[in-house]
Amino acid sequence: MENDFFEQRTDMSRLSLAVDQIKATLGKIIVGQTVSIDLLIAGILADGHILIEGVPGVAKTLTAKLISKAIDAKYSRIQFTPDLMPSDILGTSVFNPKSTEFEFKQGPIFGNIILIDEINRAPAKTQSALFEVMEEKQVTIDGQTYKMQEPFTVLATQNPVEQEGTYRLPEAQLDRFLFKIEIKYPSLEEEIAIITQQHQQKNTDQLNNITPVLSAGEIISLRQQVRALHVERKLLEFTAKIVFETRNHKSLYLGGSPRASLAMISAAKALAAIKGRDFVTPDDIIYVAAPVLRHRVMLTPDKEMEGLSPDDVIGQIIQKIEVPR
Repeated sequence: MENDFFEQRTDMSRLSLAVDQIKATLGKIIVGQTVSIDLLIAGILADGHILIEGVPGVAKTLTAKLISKAIDAKYSRIQFTPDLMPSDILGTSVFNPKSTEFEFKQGPIFGNIILIDEINRAPAKTQSALFEVMEEKQVTIDGQTYKMQEPFTVLATQNPVEQEGTYRLPEAQLDRFLFKIEIKYPSLEEEIAIITQQHQQKNTDQLNNITPVLSAGEIISLRQQVRALHVERKLLEFTAKIVFETRNHKSLYLGGSPRASLAMISAAKALAAIKGRDFVTPDDIIYVAAPVLRHRVMLTPDKEMEGLSPDDVIGQIIQKIEVPR
């Protein structure tokens, strides 16, 4: 019986096939962005929420929509604006004259894959509506608690903070995102490929031609498989040392919390699974370190003025720590 369980735990064929199919689906429309796509898939398999940052026009929303279309689950999109209220997201109690009682009308947050577009365009009052649902997968309204259906994943896009009309997200909210994926401008070759592809498409809407690769139930079972992956103790210690160093680094005035350490292990397991392995390597942890930590640490003002980035500091920390082999 034990052997059967072990074989089942290490058989990565279904997961590998699903990952290949999602990548092929996205590859038909998205040019480049291989790292972003890997991290998006890893984030979903690790049961984490994902923040995608980039200037307008680099296909943040398109990439998130494609991922959601590749999964056969309830998809919901919320456009964040400065006048959005918490009830516009969570839902509200409505009086029913027939029953003479208030009935709860669910808001758009009730779904499986939730795309929040331009999350940093809404003020703090609206952001606070997401705290409970992102961490505990439930909402409490008028003393009643409503559980989210599994799987529940928030994919949020944001413009860089220094852009017009944006608010900085609260640290407590940023900490609830497993990854912050930064989408850069494409290279010249990629941009030529993008406009060539669009020119050849004429008027066909490729989004409507996408067939789902995974069901909601399959996502749940693949997540269980990812959670069961093996991580050696020395890799757990390596992860803890990286996060611990962020709290003591002279260039940072806010370091990662224990939630960051847990997120790195979850993310490294998902990345290993994507690569077809049932065990985590030091390279997996190094690969996910920046996307897991870059939104959880804050530079000191003087280092920010010098043009240093969180990724630079995370790189310095990893170089200082001996990599287990």
